[in-house]
Amino acid sequence: MEKGLRAGAIGLLSSVVIAVSSTAPAYSMAATLGLVVAIVGVHSPGTLIVSFLPMLCIAYAFRELNKADPDCGTTFTWTTRAFGPWAGWMGGWGIIAADVIVMASLSQIAGHYALQLVGADGAASSVLWVTVAGVVFIAALTWICYRGIEVSARLQQALLAIELVTLGIFAVVAFVKAGTGHALPGAGHLSAAWFSPWTGSFRGLANSFLLAVFVYWGWDCAVSVNEETKDRARTPGRAAVTSTVLLVAVFAVISVAALVFAGPAFLAQHSDNVLGAMSTLVLGSTAGKLLILCVLTSATASTQTTIMPTARAALAMAAHRALPRAFARMHPRYLTPTVATVVMGAASAVFFVVLTLTSQNVLADSAASVGLLIAFYYGLTGFACVWFFRRDLLGSVRALVFRGILPGFGGLALLAAFVLSIVSYWPAASSYSSFDGIGGVFLIGAGSLLVGVALMLAARRWLPAFFTTGTLPPLAADRDEAAVPEPAPSPAPAPTPAMEPA
Repeated sequence: MEKGLRAGAIGLLSSVVIAVSSTAPAYSMAATLGLVVAIVGVHSPGTLIVSFLPMLCIAYAFRELNKADPDCGTTFTWTTRAFGPWAGWMGGWGIIAADVIVMASLSQIAGHYALQLVGADGAASSVLWVTVAGVVFIAALTWICYRGIEVSARLQQALLAIELVTLGIFAVVAFVKAGTGHALPGAGHLSAAWFSPWTGSFRGLANSFLLAVFVYWGWDCAVSVNEETKDRARTPGRAAVTSTVLLVAVFAVISVAALVFAGPAFLAQHSDNVLGAMSTLVLGSTAGKLLILCVLTSATASTQTTIMPTARAALAMAAHRALPRAFARMHPRYLTPTVATVVMGAASAVFFVVLTLTSQNVLADSAASVGLLIAFYYGLTGFACVWFFRRDLLGSVRALVFRGILPGFGGLALLAAFVLSIVSYWPAASSYSSFDGIGGVFLIGAGSLLVGVALMLAARRWLPAFFTTGTLPPLAADRDEAAVPEPAPSPAPAPTPAMEPA
């Protein structure tokens, strides 16, 4: 179904850039590495490497499904085809809810680091000014997404270049200082055991995997812009797989560099902002600003690439009559989803302000709660891939591996992460906030899914066509060719009489 997006606007490089930027490597490391180290210690590199495997499996599920149906609705569209409208609607809601919730955390980080970068340390410590700066960031990046995919892709390339170059400088200097005896007291000595995730505790490994799910999340943004990509059946899937491999390399190098320079005790003690704590220690007071700029550009890039898939998921749901038709409205010049983009930006800003006014503890719990939603819609996509291609699995070894075994394994791993999230985040002690003995992380994550169920029931009443038909328009490969009448053969031309001699 053509939705009016600008076809062929971006290539493989831009798709990979969008995927990596959406994951926000610098922000993810700054916010999560210390927490992983606090759980598994020096085994953090091994944990990040092993946790990459389920993500790679789900990336293959996205790749294979995108080949069959390059629709910007991704999980929504594919799950609807596989399991029907109810599961499909919730899959689409999982994408939207996860993106809107994480925008609160990204906006806070962007606002804080922007003020800190310009030397306004007092304002950076003020909740009011950080909130104002965060809302300005959301508005500016929503406008960029509104202006078109080419503008967004060019900005992403610039932001990611700054981010990766800065992380590379940080890693090299950290390794050099550690090798020349200028590391911090308690720094670790590199060992092959660091690359083993096993610490003797299954619970520790499981809890660190939950954090790694959040670290790797975001690469599927490259697939959400598939209808605007050159060779849209193959390029987005290649970008998804390539980006996950690049990400595991970046995370492994940065985690090892941080451990050999600072050691696990320092990282665990500064788990709220590892890179900020090491910036001046590694690069000095002046060059240390580079890491602040790095995290700022990372959060900025991720904010922009969070708006893009959210708007396109809403666009696809509206195009398939699962949301009001207004969400399918396109800009005649920029060829972007106008209503969907503006509404998602506004919803993110309102959610950010509401959480800030409620409590800083609730705001802190919002980022962790996204892990439950990620596990939900990633795992659902893995199972949808297996069921969608169930008739093809025994046709070849390739189909069995890439359409069956790997997506199935990824789906099971994410299902386990989903269940583990419920168990781990239910107690009040697991979160900064709580209500009646239940942790705030669980309440936000599970509560957003319950809101989705309520909205789905409302949509069932006001938009019955999607739910009653129970299917989407058939793909070209799925159509029953026997139902298409063959054109009647043209009558044979009448024979031309032979020319009689004069």
